[in-house]
Amino acid sequence: MSGESSLLIRTPRGDMSLALPAGVTFEQDSCIHTPGGEASAEELHFRLRIAVGPSTHEVSPDGVMETLQAKETYCFYCQGCMTRLLEDRVFKRVLPLPNGNWNAIVDEWCCHPDPFANKKLLPRAEDCLLGDTFVLLSRDHSCAQTMTEEVSPVGTADSQETKKPCRRVALIFCTSCSSVLGEAVTQETVKLYITQVVVEPAVGDGKPKASLNRFCFLERTVASRLLGLSNSISTFHFSVQTPDGKAFLLVWLLNSDSIIASVPEECVGAEDPISPSDLCSPSLRATRALKLLYIPCSDTSIQQREIVSRWEVNAIGHPVVLPLTVCEELLQVMDDSNASLPASMRCMRSYKVAYLRL
Repeated sequence: MSGESSLLIRTPRGDMSLALPAGVTFEQDSCIHTPGGEASAEELHFRLRIAVGPSTHEVSPDGVMETLQAKETYCFYCQGCMTRLLEDRVFKRVLPLPNGNWNAIVDEWCCHPDPFANKKLLPRAEDCLLGDTFVLLSRDHSCAQTMTEEVSPVGTADSQETKKPCRRVALIFCTSCSSVLGEAVTQETVKLYITQVVVEPAVGDGKPKASLNRFCFLERTVASRLLGLSNSISTFHFSVQTPDGKAFLLVWLLNSDSIIASVPEECVGAEDPISPSDLCSPSLRATRALKLLYIPCSDTSIQQREIVSRWEVNAIGHPVVLPLTVCEELLQVMDDSNASLPASMRCMRSYKVAYLRL
């Protein structure tokens, strides 16, 4: 049974009213039971026909990359504790950096020796440079109070290459909550990862909005970025890497038009029907999501190791660089999504299946 933008689910324990995303409705009497196969003996599978309006194609929420524009004033906050990190900024220029692996194809651009060899692309005082997963900004006077630095290795010497030194970087942490924010590229330039900061227009009283739950923020930020990269560079394969270039997670974007909902068992049979508006609560509302296949590069099974090796040898996967702690958090988000799926839908060939909400 249905109502406008809602789905009524009737079970022996009670009824639930599940809100659908804006612009999504489903056709009356189109719900039919379908067999789920041998692996789904304890599951119920249904199909129903839906109609998707244009409004559902809007990306929500706006990520850092979509928010920043020239000649606008912005505030930068630590996502962990919402401490203001920088003074209000007005950028004269907001420019995208070259593709993450541009150095590998620079010979195709130039008919003379690489003019960019051993040179960094750095912002001027009033510039904001956008990487795939970070922003480059010049420091201001507030950085000394809001950020701390710690020189740390970003990789370990390989057991077969014990003479190869570890690269060391100056990591930047929030002074208030000690969350990693990014890296100190030079004494004048900082790199802030978009998964670690909240960027808001400087309007009104200047007070920040309430911070989202950490894992909800990470999930939506990464989902929005993967969708943006897929649309802009026409790729569906991503290699989530640590700053030393070591692959941590392989991700294959299957589609971006999924609609998912997960309702805890204890909600079935509750006295009040479920119809809240909290977009960050996956148990209360159906939301748009990306459907992904993924493999952790640390997996030791033979089939998955072969896939990882094939991706590495053939350079499959656009690099998505994130701090190690963030890579671990992202893997946890995807594993939690995988565990919430029916057992028959958790794997596809040798890949795990996960959904990231937009």
